[in-house]
Amino acid sequence: MKIGLYGYGNLARGVEAAIAKNSDLTLNAVFSRRDPQSVKIATAGVPVVRAADVWDWQEKLDVLVICGGSATDLPEMTPMLAKAFNVVDSYDNHSNIPTHFANVDAAAKKAGTTALISCGWDPGMFSLARLYANCILPDGSDYTFWGRGVSQGHSDAIRRIEGVLDARQYTVPSEEAMARVRSGEKPVLTTREKHRRECYVVAADGADREAIRKQIVEMPAYFADYDTTVEFITMDEMKRNHSELPHGGSVIRTGTTDAGTHQHVIEYALKLDSNPEFTGSVLASFARAVYRMAQRGEHGCKTVFDVAPKDLALLPREELIAHML
Repeated sequence: MKIGLYGYGNLARGVEAAIAKNSDLTLNAVFSRRDPQSVKIATAGVPVVRAADVWDWQEKLDVLVICGGSATDLPEMTPMLAKAFNVVDSYDNHSNIPTHFANVDAAAKKAGTTALISCGWDPGMFSLARLYANCILPDGSDYTFWGRGVSQGHSDAIRRIEGVLDARQYTVPSEEAMARVRSGEKPVLTTREKHRRECYVVAADGADREAIRKQIVEMPAYFADYDTTVEFITMDEMKRNHSELPHGGSVIRTGTTDAGTHQHVIEYALKLDSNPEFTGSVLASFARAVYRMAQRGEHGCKTVFDVAPKDLALLPREELIAHML
């Protein structure tokens, strides 16, 4: 399957690494808004092409993985590129997913392409965990905890603020809240009670730091509903102390199967050394599924809920039944 990467940052490098682990996938091109001569990729012999020239590759790629940010890139890029390519993105602004889905669906159906959105670990693998757990325990409560780790989407949103040179945002779960949930207590928790957000920001010389801080803590859908701290640091401190991109978290559902005597807890957990590399691995596997769905004429916008597990697998169905079932 011939894969293209649109964008080449941390996430695209993660997808590139995943392609190297999958024998049925090949990286055929990288598209960048930067000068292609300045972009050095890990895969030898693969061309780096100007993003504006992506349309010349319409017949040369099976799936285009869009590696932009959710704040401003993906809402424009995914509907635009779905007009010509089968695409996968990792859009992670949960509250706006229905709008993004509608926009991409209209473009993909008109073009006869297959587009999968909001694919990663949350949304993505955590979404599937929530769905399966709800099906199994219809009488129950859902809880999702993220971190402690770097959120790429939230960090990107901060970097887009005027005067910000670099930023890392750590999502920190409440240990007390998680303990209450795991005990089967079924607490009603506000967004603020479940997580807090720590932001480390490198500001440009002369930038209005108070204005930057205010924009961060009041940013809708990203920070406004959380206890958020903002610490300004130097670029040297950023490189020394915040160069890694770990993350993880848990999806927990608690519920009963009788009148209330028997309590059950379902938990799906991830501990990731590299958020972008793991997310890239998820995107690569779903790119395989998108290709197969497109081959069957299943066009329009899709989510992880629409993908059959066998379409994700490198192994044939017979081997899945023999060795994994």
